[in-house]
Amino acid sequence: MIRIDNIKVAIGDELTKKHIAKRAKVQESDILDYKVIKKAIDARKKEDVHYVYTVVAATKKKIHGFSEYIEKKYTFPKGDGLKNRPVIVGTGPCGLFAGLMLAKAGAKPILLERGADVDARHKAVEEFWTKGKLDTRTNVQFGEGGAGTFSDGKLNSGINDERCQFVLDTFARFGAPDEITYTAKPHIGTDILRNVVKNIRLEIESLGGEVRFLNKVVGVLTDNNSVCGVEVEKDGEKYEIKTDNVILAIGHSARDTYRMLEKLGIKMEQKNFSVGVRIEHSQEMINKSQYGDFWDKLGAADYKLSAHFENGRSAYTFCMCPGGEVVASASFDGGVVTNGMSNNARCGKNANSALLVNVNTSDFPTNEPLSGVDFQEEIEKKAFVLAGSDYRAPAQYVGDFLGVETDEKIEPTYRPGVKFCDIKDVFPSFVTDTLKLAIKEFDKKLKGFAHGGAVMTAPETRSSAPVRIVRDKESYMADIRGLYPAGEGAGYAGGIMSAAVDGIKVAEAVVKKGMAQI
Repeated sequence: MIRIDNIKVAIGDELTKKHIAKRAKVQESDILDYKVIKKAIDARKKEDVHYVYTVVAATKKKIHGFSEYIEKKYTFPKGDGLKNRPVIVGTGPCGLFAGLMLAKAGAKPILLERGADVDARHKAVEEFWTKGKLDTRTNVQFGEGGAGTFSDGKLNSGINDERCQFVLDTFARFGAPDEITYTAKPHIGTDILRNVVKNIRLEIESLGGEVRFLNKVVGVLTDNNSVCGVEVEKDGEKYEIKTDNVILAIGHSARDTYRMLEKLGIKMEQKNFSVGVRIEHSQEMINKSQYGDFWDKLGAADYKLSAHFENGRSAYTFCMCPGGEVVASASFDGGVVTNGMSNNARCGKNANSALLVNVNTSDFPTNEPLSGVDFQEEIEKKAFVLAGSDYRAPAQYVGDFLGVETDEKIEPTYRPGVKFCDIKDVFPSFVTDTLKLAIKEFDKKLKGFAHGGAVMTAPETRSSAPVRIVRDKESYMADIRGLYPAGEGAGYAGGIMSAAVDGIKVAEAVVKKGMAQI
């Protein structure tokens, strides 16, 4: 088997052995069989947009100039050495994959989720979006699948780790489209992802694991600087679970859990993050800008933009949702938070993306570890009051923001609605000043980005955690033995893929610790 890359195929054509043979400079009959391992769109030249494939091929004879393909399969260590059932706090991608791996290893993990199962959660979220009635236990941030469940379900990541392909294959095995295993920019879509996370949970349970919803961890029990259990609250009653391994896959919005850990004396440190808005354009305009004459043949286009400015700030787009909507993502009373979401088909009229400005720890109000949380909350509370204290979100057209004429206005998709106002009243001045620079700069890279009718909805504050729970690089444990900070909420991931990978790594560390004690 050999790897053959850079196979160009015209838009509208299907990959065949003929394309592969042409790239390999052999006869079509020399290609016996093949498997696609990567598919991408090359749109750098708008007059020559095409597909680019990488395949693994079986051939009649040795073909020079191409490397032999050796498939690498990820394997997880056995968990026979664990004396007690490990506890996992949170069922986002980090917690789910940690739970799945430990369950497959025979460890029978207990997963504790403060929110509801994905079906009940979906109902609660829809009620919030349609009626403005927020459930602080179960919402876009809290519940089965984590915050990523109500997103575009992107699985691309900047990390280079052998576990990434395993994560893709696992998602496909539990109901995601097979194409995510080879496309360059894989995504699942929120409509499919809800079923996928449920299927993973059912697998964990079938292997002896247990998932308890609406069970909130309110304390970590220790003895001689080691974990000996957790305190859990369910329906106003508290109980304890004895364990010597606790994985904290809490997500970036579990602020009360951060504060509980701070009181316990767990070492945490401030971390840079970003804030900004969700910006919406016409998806058709984005398609035309990205794909030129092929705009109506390739589905919904995406983009990724970044820039650094003389004021010392940087700005970038994040979690771009083609054909999606901007969604209300608050998790506490009295604050407004936005995010983006797409279904698998990405068939909505609008494109949206986070447009973010970097926030440094020097911008935080104090030197306390959780000062970044205070910074986020202040913005979210300002937005709540400015928009009318009913979970509408502040919004402004780009034309009004830049002081230019506005036409062909985009209809905001945010529910339960927006209030048009000046978003400079939401953010510190360095944020809005940099947003203005970014919109003008990005228009040079993506024609139409600064269109006056594009709408910005504020604020996007939860792109990543503003705090890192310190852990050892080798053991993955915090300064209390048996306590494993993991995933995005602990400051070690940024997105579904990297969070899932970190969950697997931490699960490995738990098993290795158990084996060392035998």
